[in-house]
Amino acid sequence: MSIQFLGMIGHRLASEIIPASGPLFDKNYIADFARAHEQAGFDRILVGYWSDQPDGFLVTAHAAANTSRIKFLLAHRPGFVSPTLAARKLATLDHLTDGRLAVHIISGGSDSEQRRDGDYLNKAERYARTDEFLSVLKQSLTSGEAYDHDGHFYQAEKAFSAIKPVQNHLPVYFGGSSDEAIDVASRHADVFALWGEPLAGAAETVRSVRAAAAKHHREIKFNISFRPILGSTEKEAWERAEHIHETARLQLAESGYTFGLPKPQSVGAQRLLNAANQGDRHDKVLWTGIAKLVSGGYNSTALVGTPDQVSDALLDYYRLGIDSVLIRGFDPLNDALEYGRELIPLTREKVAALGSERRSA
Repeated sequence: MSIQFLGMIGHRLASEIIPASGPLFDKNYIADFARAHEQAGFDRILVGYWSDQPDGFLVTAHAAANTSRIKFLLAHRPGFVSPTLAARKLATLDHLTDGRLAVHIISGGSDSEQRRDGDYLNKAERYARTDEFLSVLKQSLTSGEAYDHDGHFYQAEKAFSAIKPVQNHLPVYFGGSSDEAIDVASRHADVFALWGEPLAGAAETVRSVRAAAAKHHREIKFNISFRPILGSTEKEAWERAEHIHETARLQLAESGYTFGLPKPQSVGAQRLLNAANQGDRHDKVLWTGIAKLVSGGYNSTALVGTPDQVSDALLDYYRLGIDSVLIRGFDPLNDALEYGRELIPLTREKVAALGSERRSA
């Protein structure tokens, strides 16, 4: 079993330690950022979704036009586009990317953010809608004839998509730590995405998702997200982490960030915050300093150490059955290139060696 590396691109240079600069939609930066990931040897890059930011479909299309090999993972929230239309949009984008597309379905972990786009369903209702959305989406992506659908959230008569994905199957990524999320994932997800929890929590989630999927006679792969902070020595890496923490704290304070829980309905955010409240350091090199600073609001846990130490930590998660890792840095473009030099090839070598050991045992 090999290991996959995902990155994440944005539409302009910005991070917790770098104030946003340049145009909001920076075409040159998007192209350079995507090419940097391709050059660094990433397998796929995530294009995120925010209720106030540029459209991810178009960001993905532009990034794909400036790359040739790297694949894409487009975040999409059900509820704002009909699943029949979403199917045609995704199939069209898969053609534009020459079959390099996957979709990451996000039901929404914040009532207030959902309402910015006019969605007033509660969390349980959002997951129920996602379940139906994915059923209709898959039917449109695969059906060779028109079909009717009469559900609770969606209705359609003689629905049909003439355009199908280039791929035989458009991969579906899905995340969420609540019981509702795991229930939906068990029926629809190809890859279940976790935030960077300590090993014990990640193992618990893997077991829960596998058990839920087994009830539907399905198997699911897993992805986990981290923010690696590398140094030539362990001391240098931790000094860099402390510098990042202080810089982020000051920048967030200057921006008016409230340091409160930004996603009160998100079980995943609560799990990250709980881990952070138990201590800054977990397992070998897992650091929750930024996660605590942002109240667990997004993938903010870091693996801190030398490339050898961080790759060993990634191998621990790989042994749990998590064979896909999303890594992004606090200096986004430069860190992606550093990962390509120092972390990705080393980790792949260790995974290959582990596979050889298992085959010869």
